[in-house]
Amino acid sequence: MTSTTRIDDTVERPTKRARVDIDDEDVLKSVSRTNQEDLEEQEDDIDEVTDTVQQEVKASDLHLDTINRAVLDFDFEKVCSVSTSNINIYGCLVCGKYFQGRGRKSYAYAHSIHDDHHVFINLETTKVYVLPDGYPVSDPSLEDISFVLAPSFNKSYSFALSSPSYPTRLSYDLTSKAYLPGYVGLNNIKRNDHMNVIIHALLHVAPLRDYLLLSDFRGKQSELLKRFAGLAKKLWNPRLFKSQVSPHEFLQEVNRVSAGKFRLEQQGDPIEFLGWLLNHLHKDMGGSRKKNSSIIFSTFQGELRLETQQVLVRPDAGENEKPHFDIARDIKSAVSPFLFLAVDLPPPPLFQDSVEKNIIPQISIQSVLSKYDGKTTQESSGQLRRYKCQHLPPYIITHFKRFTKNIFVEEKNPTIVTFPLRGLDFGDYVDPAPSQPSHIYDLVANVTHESVAGTTRDKENTIWKIHLRAGEGEYEKWYTIQDLIVEETRKEMIFLGRVFYRSGKGDPSEYHVLHSTWSLMNDVISENGIPNTRSL
Repeated sequence: MTSTTRIDDTVERPTKRARVDIDDEDVLKSVSRTNQEDLEEQEDDIDEVTDTVQQEVKASDLHLDTINRAVLDFDFEKVCSVSTSNINIYGCLVCGKYFQGRGRKSYAYAHSIHDDHHVFINLETTKVYVLPDGYPVSDPSLEDISFVLAPSFNKSYSFALSSPSYPTRLSYDLTSKAYLPGYVGLNNIKRNDHMNVIIHALLHVAPLRDYLLLSDFRGKQSELLKRFAGLAKKLWNPRLFKSQVSPHEFLQEVNRVSAGKFRLEQQGDPIEFLGWLLNHLHKDMGGSRKKNSSIIFSTFQGELRLETQQVLVRPDAGENEKPHFDIARDIKSAVSPFLFLAVDLPPPPLFQDSVEKNIIPQISIQSVLSKYDGKTTQESSGQLRRYKCQHLPPYIITHFKRFTKNIFVEEKNPTIVTFPLRGLDFGDYVDPAPSQPSHIYDLVANVTHESVAGTTRDKENTIWKIHLRAGEGEYEKWYTIQDLIVEETRKEMIFLGRVFYRSGKGDPSEYHVLHSTWSLMNDVISENGIPNTRSL
């Protein structure tokens, strides 16, 4: 390089410039002393461009015409493609690869010389630099890239997401393909579809969704919470380059925090992942055992009263007489919080039908929810139990317990549960309270399980899907999402799907997320379970 480099016809860059400040100083504090000194030595060689060069220059001079937005993908874990380090990472805007540092001895610097790729973006600060020269670039044409890398939203946008006419607000990707933000496919990297449906369900709960979209986690928050918030912002981003999102970065952190319990390559149970994720998010948000100590508890936590009594066998009892509560004897009562309600299904028939081949029972959701009416009794371990909700949360999650284990296999219950899409009344299952006069809930999301016909569970041939509602009134639409496949479906088809499943090609829905209409202009759901995810 000569002593003077031409930038345009009138401006020259001096041979000596002022030392540039390291952008990632806070990040470098977390690495070892040796690595920090090496990185600082690299960054010391980088100089700031003088004030005269801050004038407008041609895009070709800044190599901005070499940027290829079609190959940019910021969904994957931000580690160097050479050193696998996650410290001080830059993304090449020409080929999309990640490299560490931008000093003279860095991998990004070497890549700019060997591959003639010159435009790089800092994945932490979103600042853009031209290498190997090392001068920063500030150009309005790069704003869309920064927004895809680190989207940010305001309250007016989050409010618009709950608008009745929201399904009409389509966006378009680089290929002019239309998509509705929030209703985009999640990549099934290997066998993570059971986690994808839970991600979709939670990120369509308005209070949690808005909390994550409006967040700006730059402090000591956990990496799990930061990545979940980042995934939420990408899912609801109206300016995506591709009309799909990969949860890879978030699920990698899930695998690490769960010590390998939830892995990309292993099929699992959504309800187990849901319980684990809710509890970890609650803790990472600073939550405690107190009510409303986090957005998780204020949105999903309810209270349940459990009454128990020891079974007493009377000598005058008939053979078919069932045990019942005796008000003359001591009844123990305890109140416990819950995050989701586990619903027991009636046992399937043992014999086949000559015409239908299999008798698959059909039952209403009100019948199975009778477990929580305070009257229905259950006998377990020599004790009688009955349940009644004392307080219902804004959002309820119900879980149908379809799988039971015996010493040989895990059996599957194919019972069909019918339910209304709107207006499900929980009033019979909760103690009346003046502070909560209405207990009407609408369906927001419905997770379904599809597998080969049979009475045993086959995890290897399992597909998880989710139905999601968008909009209200005349604009209301329902979408079916299976990994990257997003299809609009008529609400009547949700029930027709049960007839299809009954033909032996799948199972009815497994988990429901209900939306409460008693709070105006807010999507509210209740959940089933308790903080330690123990089934009731």
